[in-house]
Amino acid sequence: MIHTIPITKEILTKSTQFILAPNFSHLIIPSRIHTALCLTPNINTISHALQSCTDLKTLIQLHTQIVTSGLQQNPFLGKKLVSMYAKCGSPGDAQLVFDKIHEKNIYLWNALIKGFATNGLNRLTLTVYYKMQEEGVRPNDFTFPWVLKACTDLSALQEGKEIHYHIVRNGFSSNVFVGTALIHMYAKFGCVDDARQVFDKMSEPDVVSWTAMILGYAQSDHANEALVLFHQLQLVGVIPDSFTVVGVLQACARLGTLEEGKLVHVYVIRSGYQSDAFVGTALVDMYAKCGIADVARRVFDKMAKRNVVSWNAMISGYAQNGHADEALGLFRQMELEGMKPNSSTMVSLLLACAHLGALQQGKWFHDYIIGNGFKCDIVVATALIDMYCKCGRVEIARQLFDKMPERNVVSWSAMIAGYGMHGRGEDAVALFCEMQRTELKPDQITFVSLLSACSHAGLVEEGWRFFECMSQDYGITPRGKHYACMVDLLGRAGRLDEAEYFIKKMPIKVDAGVWGALLGACRIYGNIKLGERAAEHLFDLEPDNAGVFALLSNMYAAAGRWDDMAKVRKMMKRRRLKKAPGFSFIEVNNKVHAFVVGDKSHPQSEDIYTMLETLAEQMEEAGYVPDTNFVLHDVEEELKEHMLYSHSEKLAIAFGLISTSPGTPIQITKNLRVCGDCHSASKFISKLVKREIIVRDANRFHHFKDGLCSCGDYW
Repeated sequence: MIHTIPITKEILTKSTQFILAPNFSHLIIPSRIHTALCLTPNINTISHALQSCTDLKTLIQLHTQIVTSGLQQNPFLGKKLVSMYAKCGSPGDAQLVFDKIHEKNIYLWNALIKGFATNGLNRLTLTVYYKMQEEGVRPNDFTFPWVLKACTDLSALQEGKEIHYHIVRNGFSSNVFVGTALIHMYAKFGCVDDARQVFDKMSEPDVVSWTAMILGYAQSDHANEALVLFHQLQLVGVIPDSFTVVGVLQACARLGTLEEGKLVHVYVIRSGYQSDAFVGTALVDMYAKCGIADVARRVFDKMAKRNVVSWNAMISGYAQNGHADEALGLFRQMELEGMKPNSSTMVSLLLACAHLGALQQGKWFHDYIIGNGFKCDIVVATALIDMYCKCGRVEIARQLFDKMPERNVVSWSAMIAGYGMHGRGEDAVALFCEMQRTELKPDQITFVSLLSACSHAGLVEEGWRFFECMSQDYGITPRGKHYACMVDLLGRAGRLDEAEYFIKKMPIKVDAGVWGALLGACRIYGNIKLGERAAEHLFDLEPDNAGVFALLSNMYAAAGRWDDMAKVRKMMKRRRLKKAPGFSFIEVNNKVHAFVVGDKSHPQSEDIYTMLETLAEQMEEAGYVPDTNFVLHDVEEELKEHMLYSHSEKLAIAFGLISTSPGTPIQITKNLRVCGDCHSASKFISKLVKREIIVRDANRFHHFKDGLCSCGDYW
């Protein structure tokens, strides 16, 4: 319990020395206030003048008038002065006024509590509250919301629970105003069950209370409850407001429930909320997170008013859906329309560059961040680390990581993941051990990054050890992604029977990610029987996933089982499923070029194929033999070899060779797993042309240099 209200440097930023009553004849006073001051000063005229005051200098003159009129002890005017000083950003003066008044009522205490809370002086807010308790002043329903806000901003859950006890003790547990503040606090701490208990005890929750609870669910792992609550709200006759709608749309976005989101969109139109910028932004975000970027763009284009958050939602939506070019183009449009980007914009753009593997553009945005004075906080720095890792420059990422003055668990996880995707499992493990020596505790995502790194590097025993320490040392219950990483770890190591046994012993429901990891391992080792069992489970879990059918079809093709392959293809056709086409990106002179297999649409196509012919002759002389097992068609061997030469990876590499300076690295990005033949060919090419070739496929990075690959042929 704190017994005094200290006047600290934190609050004494603007001292007015009002008692000296300085000469303010030089001030320009607003006409309404000037009229009030010309009258005989009394409580009413001065109160009216205070209510109309909008700047600190005028407030000081009014305060001087109060002192010279002998009204400085009036609690009503004192409360007004405290509120106005706080509103004008001078909480130090608010406290000076408060301290000069001898008899303080609850309204005066509340004014100071609110003043400190609204100026971010959260610890002092609690100090005043405890002092008020000592003085025997009973709090009211206006006291607690500001005190709870201070607890939330301080991340002081235990103190918040103590205040909750005070609320119950003082008889405000069913108060709507106080209850809503409690719901907001518990929701911010992720304690949605506690928030719901408060909500259920409220006698007549209003729309603000319903909205607070819906938002709490929407921003947690219980987003489906937000949708249930929204339907209940309508059944009891409470009319949702625009903030309620935003909360429901956030829940739809989190869950990816497009149909539910469309129904909310209809409600938005019928209720006239489509002109609200916050609602429009939530709609854009919802459609983007449901994978419908084109609809999100139509909503965005129809918005009457767009703020920077709206632009960020659309840019982020493009980036998250793999439309990186559109994200970068929208940024250019944003600048043309005079909308100033913020840090969130930069994070989304770095994500777009990371998706494309567009290193040059990523570096440009890095320079833009520095040149335009953006604060390189933890979020921006982590986005830069992620971008450099995904653009093949893990050493630059590590330099940025080491220079960060402060790191959070996301920063550590991003760097560990970066090492993992480059096959540097030992470095990932070393970094995790370094993290363990800090005060930070790893989370679910950290262990996904770590287990994935172990998988790519073949560190089976280490992976087992970290999987077990999740629950034993950190109390983290493994989820589907962690089990999928373990299956991938065992599968890549060829321990397929052990992987299947591991799946059978899983204490949670086996999801598609786990069976997909097993199917992928079966593809690598040609275990068709086990692959068929895994595929059957996937057909039940994801009947519309064309990738599963394609993978099984490829397994049959690789084994020469053309009839079985044809059956799977017919099943795909019957279900109208199409496999995502493979394509490769390469960035040259700040422009990203894309290629598909057999592509001849590029303006320099003739030169590209000439380069491929030259490379083919040189590789054959060096001992390269095309691996026709990776041609998944029942055609003649000669035609298979011809088809291999026009794979998208080889086209991108050939374009890089004719478009960049000798000796410089060539970097490409492949949306699928690089095929075995292209992997072999890239090793030969790197030695022949004496260049490093960096390939990022759907799983990891391959650094080809002097005829070798960084993966050690383990991928």
